[in-house]
Amino acid sequence: MSTTTAVAPLTTDEAETLVAAARAAAEAAGVTVSVTVLDAGGHLLAFRRDDRAVLISGETSTRKAYTALQLDAPTAGLAGLVKPDGPFHTLPTALDRPLLFIAGGLPLHRDGRIVGAIGVGGGTPDQDHGFAVTAVEELS
Repeated sequence: MSTTTAVAPLTTDEAETLVAAARAAAEAAGVTVSVTVLDAGGHLLAFRRDDRAVLISGETSTRKAYTALQLDAPTAGLAGLVKPDGPFHTLPTALDRPLLFIAGGLPLHRDGRIVGAIGVGGGTPDQDHGFAVTAVEELS
């Protein structure tokens, strides 16, 4: 008989903390971003798009979070592997959304298991990745 230890899910309060930390890091750098946080099932827990952000940044942050969640990998590490018309570029998701491999998506883990993902969009790829990392560090 095997036993499994339950892992506490990502809470709405934690998701809001991630959004606030990513936005604060972006504001300190003078960048306007959108931030999306998903739970382990891909359900939206928190989202924020600043009115000054480019409209597409909201969709971008969401796709980054989905990509990080589904592949359980930071999107920054995948960006260089994607080529136009390549297998990753066109890989469909369970929600019939193409993956978007631009830095700024990070999976979130607790006790070695994935509990969600954060996506940040609106800055350069390096900035978005850094804002996501800062948010995750704030939660730790």
